[in-house]
Amino acid sequence: MVLAGLPENTEIPWQRVINAKGAISPRGKPGAVELQRILLEEEGIKFRLDGTTDLKRYLWQPESIPNQGK
Repeated sequence: MVLAGLPENTEIPWQRVINAKGAISPRGKPGAVELQRILLEEEGIKFRLDGTTDLKRYLWQPESIPNQGK
């Protein structure tokens, strides 16, 4: 997986990648899920009691989509 290979000091916002259910996917590194949730909450993301978030509310929607070969 590309995200797992990122250096620890990366500027890529890896914490913003969540699964299709709106949940943080478990990882092999201890504490990774908790750290990701903390980082997302610091950005204002709210989680439900079941650990999911509202994808309709927080899903990234680019202002414009680059030409996709058309």
